[in-house]
Amino acid sequence: MTFMTNVLLATVMLTTTPGVQSALDQAVADGAPGMAAEVRDGHKRWYGSAGAADTETGRKRKAQERFRIGSATKALTATVVLQLVGEGRLSLDDTVEKWLPGLVQGNGYDGNTITVRQLLNHTSGIFNYGNDPEFFKLGVGEAWFEHRYDVHTPEELVKIGLRNPPYFQPGKGFGYSNTNYFLAAMIVEKITGRSLAREIERRIARPLGLSGTYLPGADTVIRGPHPVHYSTLFVPGGKVYDASDADQSFAWAAGGAVSTTGDLQVFFRALLGGRLLPAAEQKELLTTVETSGWIPNTRYGLGVFSQTLPCGVTVWGGGGATFGSWVYAMGSKDGKHFVTTQVNGDWSGLAPFDAVLAAEFCS
Repeated sequence: MTFMTNVLLATVMLTTTPGVQSALDQAVADGAPGMAAEVRDGHKRWYGSAGAADTETGRKRKAQERFRIGSATKALTATVVLQLVGEGRLSLDDTVEKWLPGLVQGNGYDGNTITVRQLLNHTSGIFNYGNDPEFFKLGVGEAWFEHRYDVHTPEELVKIGLRNPPYFQPGKGFGYSNTNYFLAAMIVEKITGRSLAREIERRIARPLGLSGTYLPGADTVIRGPHPVHYSTLFVPGGKVYDASDADQSFAWAAGGAVSTTGDLQVFFRALLGGRLLPAAEQKELLTTVETSGWIPNTRYGLGVFSQTLPCGVTVWGGGGATFGSWVYAMGSKDGKHFVTTQVNGDWSGLAPFDAVLAAEFCS
């Protein structure tokens, strides 16, 4: 397969995208600490921002800033899985039991009936460990802040998910679950003998020149320049905390990665453009299922999703939310026209991103 190198030097700067800039300004006026966006259309590039990376000092947002990308991490994990499928080392129809024998059994679960494909498109029915009542108590509010440096193993979090009954039988619905991606990543590590972080680095980040993209191991501090990650700890109207520093083992393969607007551009453009996967796996990547009860007007593929905008245009990509950071990276199905956005606060919801997408793709 052919990898795409970082295209920053090959781009021509767009002079302005006033609709997107207005959407950024409005997001800050509505209460977001800061918002950044990068637009690429063919070989043209534009970066804009509003608000601050640090509201105390007034430091402005910068294009090279790194931030936590939440569930956009799933696209990285799914890409590694699909590359292994393309290499003949794994099949999407393989069962979880084949690779992780005995792990997904009991309490209504049978790993013999759950496939790798169902993990990646969230049709496995496996309960999301983050919604476990006891774990959830430690995952929001001051409890999370007090425990933000706690270390969790993948096996521990999978077992927390499995102590709850399944949402539905495999293949009988859609249930967004981080547990799915923990299991997929554990399979990657079983097959390769290397950590998922290492596989992302050697298969994606290094070939594409993504100098700001990585999956933290024991690091609790974001490497390099980054905005303050302001968080209400998912308590509506709650006190705002600096959630920049935290152990990311609670999110790992499902939501623990760090990246930049530029790196996300390069990655998703390469992925959607068919430069990271063979043709058969590319088709699987973009084969979607219904997402009842999730983000409106979306369909989920394997680590990526499509969203139909109110104007009728359908965009593709990924997004994520974590403590102090919301990310949306969406564009044309071929990746040529793409927008990456990030808010360094976690209380604005999807409205700022909807406004940016409408400004760029519906004007």
